[in-house]
Formats: sequence, C-alpha cells, structure tokens
Amino acid sequence: MKSRTQITTITALAASALALSLSAAVAQAQDAHGEPAMEHCYGVALAGENDCAAGPGTSCAGTSTADFQGNAWTNVPAGTCESIETPYGNGSLTPVERP
Repeated sequence: MKSRTQITTITALAASALALSLSAAVAQAQDAHGEPAMEHCYGVALAGENDCAAGPGTSCAGTSTADFQGNAWTNVPAGTCESIETPYGNGSLTPVERP
C-alpha cells in the first residue's frame, strides 16, 4: 500500500501534467498576434449579423436574410463551431441546407 505522501505526490504531478496540457491547448488556439484563433461557422448567425458568405444577391457581411441561414458564416473561436446549437442543429464548418 502506498503511503499518503506518495499518493499526494502522484496526485500533484498528475494535476500539473493536466494543467500543462491545457495551457498548451490554449496556446495552440491563438494566432501569431496572440489573438484567439477563429474559424468560419455556418448556420449560426442571426439575420443581418453574419460576417460573410450570405449567398446569391448579397454583398457580404451583415446581409443574411434569415436567422441561422445555412450559407452564411460568422467567426467563432476555433474548435467551438460544431458545438453551437441552433433550432436547426449544430453549427457547421461548411455551408449547410436549412429550411
């Protein structure tokens, strides 16, 4: 059986390793200027609040005509797009069909 000191040491080392892993993940999610890395996320913007790609007949940013329009994207922090829930499903890294 391990002593209490050994268990405490192992637990502290494991916690330190986890903290270093999380720090590395956060560091990777930043661009060259230290800003959070972003990705285009389709189907999550509200009408008129997209960043671009709102489809035929539109000029770009702020021109989507419907909430959660599948061919309009907005920038979101990298790695979060597909976890954003909308009434039509989750966000997508590629354009989607929406009713």
